[in-house]
Amino acid sequence: MWQHQVQHTGIARFQYTRFSESVTVKLPPLNKQRSISLQLNTLNAKITLNSKINRTLEAMARALFKSWFIAFDPVRAKMEGRQPAGLDPETAALFPERLVDSELGLIPEGWEVKSLGEIMKKVSDGVDPDDLSPSTPYIGLGDMPERSIALDTWGQAGDVNSRKSKFKKGQILFGRLRPYFHKVGIAPVDGISSTDIQIIIPKKFEWYGYLVCMLSDPTFIDYCTSVSSGTRMPRVKWSDMQKYKIAIAPDKLADQFTKWTQPVFKQIITNIFQNKTLEKQRDALLPALLSGVQVVES
Repeated sequence: MWQHQVQHTGIARFQYTRFSESVTVKLPPLNKQRSISLQLNTLNAKITLNSKINRTLEAMARALFKSWFIAFDPVRAKMEGRQPAGLDPETAALFPERLVDSELGLIPEGWEVKSLGEIMKKVSDGVDPDDLSPSTPYIGLGDMPERSIALDTWGQAGDVNSRKSKFKKGQILFGRLRPYFHKVGIAPVDGISSTDIQIIIPKKFEWYGYLVCMLSDPTFIDYCTSVSSGTRMPRVKWSDMQKYKIAIAPDKLADQFTKWTQPVFKQIITNIFQNKTLEKQRDALLPALLSGVQVVES
């Protein structure tokens, strides 16, 4: 059994009682230990806070998406003679005053039932990693978090050798292999990805916010899972993704939603890069804490 006593001089002595052997560990001065520890705790707290903020921002965007485009709350409010909650008069005027029957059930009057392919298109830009700088960001399925659009992890092109897909910052990355893992997010950088990741953009930028939220919505993920082909490695086909039926709102309403969500998505990416800077600072402090440690056996 090891027994130890830490002295304020910065010397720690460990006594192994069975063999009466002692090991003296020389630590950095206590004030230096405390200073570095405080900085580490501060950095870790800020990293944790940024991650929580990102989850909150995504939840806000998703809640508004469901309210406007799934539950049709502003329309229902008007039907009951109420002013839609939280909407300015100009935005509220974009919603009709009643719901009508459709093949999807009740949808706002004037909206149309169309396929998701009406508003999105895939990006197919293959590239050989050897033709790129080795430091080019690479995102594989293993780098993508589940149920989060905040893609905060990536590797480098120098670590892969097979043909990949090129993407640009802001484009939507959809994990089409085993879609039930729910891997969908916004590219925070320009880079390359696994070919099992479908790169998607809206046909009109007005639909960007809607598309981010729809492609990462659990209902759409369930649909993709149900139409996936392959027993051991099920993949959803682009043709099947395009077929998904949605209620298409007027472009002006989609544009309003994108204008609201754009700052949210940008802040998520800003927080991702701030965390990476904080992590580098944290990793640089750890060696400073350990640099003065010396072990002397006696």
